[in-house]
Amino acid sequence: MTVPFVLARGSKVPLQRQVYDQWRSAILARRFRRGERVPSTRAFADSHGVSRVTVTAAYDQLIAEGYFETRRGAGTFVSSELPDDALRPVHVATTGTSAARPIRLSAYARRLSTIRQLPSSSRALNLSNVSPDMSLFPFSLWRRLIARHLRDRTSDVFTHRASPAGLLRLREVIATYLGRARAVHCSPEQVVIVSGSQQALDLCARLLLDEGDEVAVEEPGYPGARQLFLAHGAKLRSLPVTDAGVFVGALGRNTRLVHVTPSHQFPIGISMSLTRRLELLDWVRTHGAVVLEDDYDSEYRYSGPPLPAMHGLAGGGAVIYIGTFSNVMFRGLRIGYLVVPDDLIMPFSTAKWMADRHTPLIEQAALADFISEGHLERHVRRMRRIYKRRRDVMLDALHRHFGERAVVRGDAAGLHMTVRFAGLPQLGHRAQQRGVHISSSEIYYSSLRRRGAANEYILGFSAVSERTIREAVRLLAEHQ
Repeated sequence: MTVPFVLARGSKVPLQRQVYDQWRSAILARRFRRGERVPSTRAFADSHGVSRVTVTAAYDQLIAEGYFETRRGAGTFVSSELPDDALRPVHVATTGTSAARPIRLSAYARRLSTIRQLPSSSRALNLSNVSPDMSLFPFSLWRRLIARHLRDRTSDVFTHRASPAGLLRLREVIATYLGRARAVHCSPEQVVIVSGSQQALDLCARLLLDEGDEVAVEEPGYPGARQLFLAHGAKLRSLPVTDAGVFVGALGRNTRLVHVTPSHQFPIGISMSLTRRLELLDWVRTHGAVVLEDDYDSEYRYSGPPLPAMHGLAGGGAVIYIGTFSNVMFRGLRIGYLVVPDDLIMPFSTAKWMADRHTPLIEQAALADFISEGHLERHVRRMRRIYKRRRDVMLDALHRHFGERAVVRGDAAGLHMTVRFAGLPQLGHRAQQRGVHISSSEIYYSSLRRRGAANEYILGFSAVSERTIREAVRLLAEHQ
């Protein structure tokens, strides 16, 4: 351990006294804990360029006064029982009497002051969780894939010269997977690997927006996108969500970006109709705008054929496709991707390099194996069956206990459904009393439209057992 003490060789105070004073002050200021090991006299002398005799004399005084203690064969430690004066608060001298001036924040930082992270719950009966079930992910397989690349010391995953856009092999695998699963036709060069879909949105905002530009967002919609655009100084325009998707007529002629979740709208859960998709694509082509297609959980669809991604309908133009593996595998895997038009490959790659050089490479290499060897699609097929059963249990429990008073939307896909309860204004309070955590949809509406979320809740079914779902819904319905 190197101790950051500064010894003044030109001072009239002897070096021995300086060593003693600095150790004593550091102990009194609680910089070192009781029982913590301190460097040996030899190590301290070598690191500070002083005589060992000088250090030994200072240590002997500290031991004599009870600040240090020695243990046979173990070394020197801060005393477990300090002398009485060490129990008194130490006065730290300041360089002046005037108060320090506050640090000036940027306009970006000042805009962050209004942003709040969404709360989480640890209650056993938690119906607000919309995460994948981590207990069913094949972590033993994932560990083997990680270990495979850790053993290969010649691998590219250890180089600092990796492409900021990500490992080429992973980009090749993703391009093939998207063409097969989502009808997204792109080259590996168009794929940019990012640290989750939130970084994808951040890069889009950095490259496509100036302060004061207008962004259209869904109403209700994903608050992480709304907050990010506001933090970048954008003006927001709300697009009401109908049963067919966003209302294109609400777009303004100055809109630069349109953020949508067409496959499974978040949080309502409807899928944007083909007619509405084509209408939106025609609008952005005419107005020179760009669609950000956030395809966050398209893998999980339980009824009806999935519509192809908007990216495929647009022929790659005017649409930036955003995907993530966090909702498919596990949330701690912060790997997402963008599919960008050819003329935006270089700007996005450079912006990624400026942000963090590249997303961790070992995880990228393991993910490439996980996809190319068929593990991802096997996992998705298995989880789709499990999530469908849990969804069915949720629907059955809601129908049994609430009947027509529970109006369900968005149950055809994804990891959650939106439920509006008629005639039950105290449901949230009742849930809290019974130990059931449910999440109101009001946080997904802008402040001006939150009345539309009255008695509407987001119920997640993916990360809870069928038994928990039945018990939680039963408790919600007690004493209606």
